[in-house]
Amino acid sequence: MLFPRENMIYRERHCPSEEEKLHCLIPAPKGYTTPFPWPKSRDYAHYANVPYKSLTVEKAVQNWVQFQGNVFQFPGGGTMFPQGADAYIDELASVIPIADGSVRTALDTGCGVASWGAYLLKRNVLTMSFAPKDNHKAQVQFALERGVPAVNWCSWHHYVFHTLLEPLIWPNVLDVSYHGLLMMVCTLWKLIEFLRPGGYWILSGPPINWKTYYKTWNRSKEDLQAEQRKIEQLAELLCWEKKYEKGDIAIWRKKLNAKSCQKKFANLCKSDEADDVWYKKMESCKTPFPEVATANEVAGGKLKKFPARLFAVPPLIAEGLVPGIKAESYQEDNEVWKKHVNAYKRINRLIGTTRYRNVMDMNAGLGGFAAALESQKSWVRRFFHITKDK
Repeated sequence: MLFPRENMIYRERHCPSEEEKLHCLIPAPKGYTTPFPWPKSRDYAHYANVPYKSLTVEKAVQNWVQFQGNVFQFPGGGTMFPQGADAYIDELASVIPIADGSVRTALDTGCGVASWGAYLLKRNVLTMSFAPKDNHKAQVQFALERGVPAVNWCSWHHYVFHTLLEPLIWPNVLDVSYHGLLMMVCTLWKLIEFLRPGGYWILSGPPINWKTYYKTWNRSKEDLQAEQRKIEQLAELLCWEKKYEKGDIAIWRKKLNAKSCQKKFANLCKSDEADDVWYKKMESCKTPFPEVATANEVAGGKLKKFPARLFAVPPLIAEGLVPGIKAESYQEDNEVWKKHVNAYKRINRLIGTTRYRNVMDMNAGLGGFAAALESQKSWVRRFFHITKDK
C-alpha cells in the first residue's frame, strides 16, 4: 500500500508522481454513451458510463440504485431516507427555512449516490456532495453522471473552502465508532471551518435514535449513549444549538456570533490564518467568529436571500474586509460576465440548455461566469488560482 491506513490517509486524493502524470487526452470508456439530459439524468444513468454494480446489491434494501437492462435507475432512496428524499427534505424544511431562499448552498458529506443533493435542486438549493475513495469506487461518478455537483474527497488536511461558506451541512453517515470519536471530531473540525453563523448541521445516523437501532448496529446502549453525549458536548463548545431531534434526524444551528455562545472554546485558531489551508493538517482549534457590535448581528454579515444573493455584493466585500476587492470591482465583474455569457450564447445556442449540464470554470475569479450562467439546467464547478499573495 502506497499510503498509510492511519486516519484513512490511504483514501485521500494524492497528486501523482512525475512519472505517473498524463500528458494526453483521456479517451472515453469503451461503450460510453451520451448521458441522459437533465432532469431525466437525475433518475437514470447508462451502465456503460459507470460500470459498477456493487451498490445495487449492497444497498438494495435502502433503495439507492437499481440496475435494469443496461441502465441504472435512482429511485431517490438513501441510507437514512429509504422512503425517499422528498419526504426527508420535507421534514428538514419544517425546521430549516429551505423554501424562502435563505438556504442556497449545502454540503453532503458521505453522499452515497447524491440523491439528497439531486432532490434539493428543484428547491433551488445547490449541494456539493462529498464521498471518499472507498470500496464502492463510483459514488461520486454516479453523482456527476446524474448531473449533480460532487467531489471525491476525504482528507486529514484542511478542505480548501473559504470559511463562513455554507448555511446547510448534512453528514448522512458519520462514523463515530472509528478510533472512538476520532473521525467525528475530525469531521466536525472540517465542518466548522465553513459553516456560516446561523447555518444548520444535520446528523442522520449513529448514534441518533440509538434506542431503536442499538441491536441492529450491534452496539451496546451504554456506548451509543456516551457517543451521543460527547457529540452534544462538542456541539455546545462549537457554539451550536440543538433545534430538533426526532426519529433518525437531529439538527443543530450555529449561533449568529460569539456573544451568544454559552461556553468559550479554549483553543482558538489564529484568525488571520483561517483561510490559509493549502497542505495544512487539521488542528483541534476553532476559527473565531468575526467581531460584531451587538448580540443580534450576524458575524461576517447577513447574506441576501436567493436569487437576490446571486449578484449582490457579499457583506465581507461591502465592508472592505477582503483585501484587493472593492464593492465597485465586484459589481463590474458581474456586468462583464453577463456580457460575455450573452456573447457565448449567440455563438453557441446550446449554452444554457440541458446539452451542457456539468460545466467547469478553470479560472473562476469572483464567480461572475457561474452567476451569469445560473439556471436549473446546468451547474458550474469553479476553480480558483491560489497564489502566495492571495
